[in-house]
Order: sequence, then structure tokens, then C-alpha cells
Amino acid sequence: MNEQVLVLIKPDGLKKSLTGNILTRLSETKLEIVACKIVRVSKELAIEHYKHMQDKPFFEELIKYIQGEMHDRKKVMAMVYWGPNAIQKVRQLAGSTNPEEAESTSIRGSFGRITTKGLYENVLHASTNETEAEREIKLWFDPVEIIVDLYPTKIVTVEKEKKKVWA
Repeated sequence: MNEQVLVLIKPDGLKKSLTGNILTRLSETKLEIVACKIVRVSKELAIEHYKHMQDKPFFEELIKYIQGEMHDRKKVMAMVYWGPNAIQKVRQLAGSTNPEEAESTSIRGSFGRITTKGLYENVLHASTNETEAEREIKLWFDPVEIIVDLYPTKIVTVEKEKKKVWA
């Protein structure tokens, strides 16, 4: 059975030009990328993404980190990987959240670090389970941005929507 997982290459991964290295490593999973974009992370998106950690003492630093304020890279690369056992495959390859505890052959073990202030710079995010994957994918992507139908959708008419278009 196919499943999907949200993967974010975080600002520190982009700043260190690790995108190609990370994508090469993720290709080992033989999963398909069904959505991909560069996102400027708003404070609202960051807070909603990490809402399960809002009671942690490092929450504000985490929000600044994902927004790129600590790395002068105010963007992330957001992707949806899709295929058999996608979450387990990506998380195993990603390694432990704490880069010092991650296997040295994992992405975080190879490229992550802990700052002198104790912040984990672990270069990528991967959904932890199917429930979180669905919540996160729906938060980061609209249905039309994903090339397969992952979740039920509906057609609605939206009036008076302001939208930036090409001049």
C-alpha cells in the first residue's frame, strides 16, 4: 500500500547547498516525488506546523529557524514523497532528530549539527506518522499542487479571492 510523507529541506540545508546531496540520498528509497516547491515560510505556517511543540522552551527559536531567520535563507524546499512504506523509508534514511544521536550514514548524521546554543540544525523534516503526514501535507500543499490524489477533495467556488497574477 502506498503512503505519503512530507519532507522539508530546512533553511540550514539550503544555506549549506545540501539540496542535491539530500535528494540523492532520498532517491535510495525508490519513492516518487509527487509534489515539490520552494516556500517562503510565514510565521503563521511555522506556528501551525510546529503547534505540537508550542509548550517547549525552544518554540520561538524553532519558529525563527524554520522561517530562515537564523541562516539568511528565508525559504524551505517542501516535497511530498509517495510509495510503499514512505514514512518509514524516509525517516530511517533521515536519522534521529538529534544529529549527534543519528547514525553517521544518515542524512542528519552526515549533515546536521547542534549549535552552541543547543539548537538542532538537522537539515530536514520528515512526517512522523500517517496522521501527521496528512495534516502537514494539507498544510503545505493545495490539492492541485500534487500530481496524484492523496486525500478526498471537493470542488468549491471561491468568490472575491485576491490573487497575485502576472502583469
